[in-house]
Amino acid sequence: MTFDEIRKLHQKKYREALGHFLVEGEHLVLELQKAALTRPELRESRLYVTEPYADWPTPFRKTVVTPKQMTAMADTQTPQGILAVAPLLAASGSSDGDKAVYLYEVQDPGNLGTILRTLGWFGGFRCLLSPGSVDPFNPKVVRASMGAIFHVPLELDVPLDSLPGRYSSIACLDMTGKPLSDAAFAGHDCYVFGNEARGVPRDALAAMRARPFTIAGGGAIESLNLATAVNMCVYELKR
Repeated sequence: MTFDEIRKLHQKKYREALGHFLVEGEHLVLELQKAALTRPELRESRLYVTEPYADWPTPFRKTVVTPKQMTAMADTQTPQGILAVAPLLAASGSSDGDKAVYLYEVQDPGNLGTILRTLGWFGGFRCLLSPGSVDPFNPKVVRASMGAIFHVPLELDVPLDSLPGRYSSIACLDMTGKPLSDAAFAGHDCYVFGNEARGVPRDALAAMRARPFTIAGGGAIESLNLATAVNMCVYELKR
């Protein structure tokens, strides 16, 4: 892949056209190398480093570049001097016992990255993204995930109305629902979370008979950050 093509990976349309995405920084490259041990498609990744990282141990093909070239390729303003170009991850097959976290039109890269990081920490979850959601291979999402993107099963462009055909028991958050501490909260296969501003269409939730639960609060504001809400729910499921 040429340097010009790598620069284009900052944009979703070129990530899809070229079939690759950027992995930037020491920690993320280490997580990529770890994931490549069990995910064969990642073994075709290519590493680009500046001179201080010339001796970096890696199973990937490695190219030493100038600081100017690294700055042009990287998404961050002050790159560390190490990045990889990795193949886009294919959807992972389902695993027995995995619960699904479905995100409806999530827009904020930081929110999605943080949610993936939480799912990766606890394990036993897969992440389903609706059409219209932020691209999980956006460099900001990849960085915020801290490498969890390589370890959490991901499915993209999953229609909301397809969930009842896949899951017999679906839950959602609603101010009028039972508290998360209710024993019934843990008994569902899929947990639906909505767009940061609009939530999930109520008619769709009604059609799939989603069971409502609430995170009880006592403050003056009306809502929680999406990633915070997901994190609290996942913690409760694993508690």
